Amino acid sequence: MSLAPRKRRTERPDSPSALPQTVRTYSGLEEEKRRSPRPPPPDSSIRTEHFASWSIGLSLTIIAFILRFWRIGHPSQVVFDEVHFGSFASHYIRREYYFDVHPPLAKMLNGLAAWFVGFNGDFGFEQIGDDYIANNVPYVGMRSFCAIMGSITVPIVFGIMRESGYPVGIALLSAALIAFDNGHITQTRLILLDAALVLFMALSLFSYVKFHQYRYKEFSNWWWFWLLNTGTWLACTLGCKMVGLFTFLTVGAAVLWDLWMILDIKKGHSMAYVWKHFFYRAIGLIVVPFILYLSFFWVHFKVLKYSGPGDTFMSPAFQETLAGNELLLNAQEIRYFDTVTMKHKDTKQFLHSHAEHYPLRYEDGRISSQGQQVTCYPHNDTNNHWQIIPTKELPESGRGRVVRHNDVIQLKHVVTNTVLLTHDVASPLMPTNQEFTTVDPEDETRKNDTMFKVVITDAHDGEPWRSLSGHFKLVHIPTKVVLWTHPTALPDWAFGQQEVNGNKNQQDRTTSWYVEDIIADGTGNDFKNRTTHVEPKGVKKVAFIKKFFELQVLMLQHNAGLTSSHPYASTPIEWPFCLSGISFWTDSETNQQIYMIGNLLGWWTCAVSLSVFVGIVAADMLARRRGLDPIEDGIRNRLYRNTGFFLGAWAFHYFPFYLMQRQRFLHHYLPAHLASALVAGSVLNFILVEVVNYPISFAGPKTRLRPAVRAQLGKVGWGVVVGLLAIIVGVFLWLAPLTYALTLTGEQVNSRKLLSSWTLHFEAKKHHAD
Repeated sequence: MSLAPRKRRTERPDSPSALPQTVRTYSGLEEEKRRSPRPPPPDSSIRTEHFASWSIGLSLTIIAFILRFWRIGHPSQVVFDEVHFGSFASHYIRREYYFDVHPPLAKMLNGLAAWFVGFNGDFGFEQIGDDYIANNVPYVGMRSFCAIMGSITVPIVFGIMRESGYPVGIALLSAALIAFDNGHITQTRLILLDAALVLFMALSLFSYVKFHQYRYKEFSNWWWFWLLNTGTWLACTLGCKMVGLFTFLTVGAAVLWDLWMILDIKKGHSMAYVWKHFFYRAIGLIVVPFILYLSFFWVHFKVLKYSGPGDTFMSPAFQETLAGNELLLNAQEIRYFDTVTMKHKDTKQFLHSHAEHYPLRYEDGRISSQGQQVTCYPHNDTNNHWQIIPTKELPESGRGRVVRHNDVIQLKHVVTNTVLLTHDVASPLMPTNQEFTTVDPEDETRKNDTMFKVVITDAHDGEPWRSLSGHFKLVHIPTKVVLWTHPTALPDWAFGQQEVNGNKNQQDRTTSWYVEDIIADGTGNDFKNRTTHVEPKGVKKVAFIKKFFELQVLMLQHNAGLTSSHPYASTPIEWPFCLSGISFWTDSETNQQIYMIGNLLGWWTCAVSLSVFVGIVAADMLARRRGLDPIEDGIRNRLYRNTGFFLGAWAFHYFPFYLMQRQRFLHHYLPAHLASALVAGSVLNFILVEVVNYPISFAGPKTRLRPAVRAQLGKVGWGVVVGLLAIIVGVFLWLAPLTYALTLTGEQVNSRKLLSSWTLHFEAKKHHAD
């Protein structure tokens, strides 16, 4: 292909275009005569190409299965996040409600696979290293389901490239970058979510490419089939993890571009035609996926109908829909003068006080009130006992003595006989928040500062306050701050207990508390009659849509709250270059380890390809501004629109992680890596091949055909592809002991530490000469 400057041509309406390429309508006979079309390739060459395509695709699939199933039973112990996702499968089998930050589809599929292979749900997956064989867990079958999905992803990548119009060798390279990638293999042969996520993402891209092939046969059966397929796989991608939203954005951006082109008045389309396209796409890519996404949660709620470890994350109304929930069994109305213990909903620590006082001066020089300390304490203790004191006249007996929503109360600390108070003094650790302390109940000058309103979550006026089920906020009457605690520990003068202070943000979701237990009745009535075991109450009904939205909000909030440090967490800037990996499992007796890291050469090839593509586009744009036309129109269109689509997929799945404050790991890059493998193949095709396959879409009734063109890789091109494949396979084999947990000596571990930033186990100590 000549890159010499030549007279710039305007883009012809019949030039082959991109995602994927199709035939364009001629503007007239003069245009047809002006061009010198190539003769169509003989049928025999097309048949040979199809045979090669199917043969290589099948071979890649077999290789992918072999690489993901080899030694899949080793180790026979819980590995890394199998702790979480294996336990979720057991909860589905036992039908016990759990809470997780991810949507349920992939976990339900894992649970279904576990049930199919005979798992009874009794094994808890409690910690890394727990033995599967000793506990009769059919873990090989459970892992195999994920390995099948990981294996199928490889031919889907091959199919994306072929359907986008690239030669067999180019599609082979993109698929091989996934097939022989150590990171993808590690992540898709364990009981995790990423195998399903990456497969459904690939199927979404494949279906959209196929849908685009029918854009000139709009509203036909096949057009609808691939549109609905795209929407289905998008819903499945989002149903696995929230990052599936990035796949929606990828396809959404392409759809908007397509609609923008249809809107062009030069196309001659009426606005009715444009709106028709808009609404049909909205049905296929928004309405249908949303219904499917809802259905995943409907099944999730139907299966998990019993009380489980996730109860406490949910609202009391939600918990009361679960059979066997403690709220249905033991929730009691709280009355004035009851002595109770109160727990913070998020940290599960008791509201606590003791006789020690705050120091006069804190380490930063601020002065305290030197009042009695109020803290949170994790263990049951008499210093957690608080008596509810009324602030209004009460009847001698009856329902009038029940504490209700929006009642104003005082809380008396029983052991020290003092009353809870907050005032305009900065708390020990947070100068912006108010200090909580206690005061003598006889001190009338401070009485107003001891008044708190009980605000019960989702309660109606007059609703009784109940133990366990009545999540509440304690709002200070004079200052409107809310009783709050956070995990940061106070210094030694408070015995390292958790700080309590007044939060000015009443909407903060972490300001909720609940009454754990009623300790004593201060009215003289027979308290035992109120606290003995009561007959199970009927399971309550809550509208599905209300449960759905409650869970969505909690998932997003807790996902954002995963900010604690982790030794193998990494930042997005490290991911494209594999600067660090993740230790999944180690065994010091055999010197075996699983270290999740990508195929270094493969990932660097993809990273370089991204840069090369951006450079090509920038150079071409600059040249065209100066009247130069270095790239053929058809090749440019394919490069801009098809490779640009893949680049968009990479960008949408990569850059949002820079905005996240949660824990981030290398495996979060796997969807973006798949997209970068597609870019790598596209860029290599631009470098090695002079033409592009044309046509690859289906002509409509008004489309005038041009002679077909089939891109051939050639001997040099095949030599480059085979050379790259050989090096990629070689790096895979070199790192394979870290993928499959093979025994290595210290020196062998050192030799596989290709980058000094990798943190491998069992490295040999290096000896330096004197």
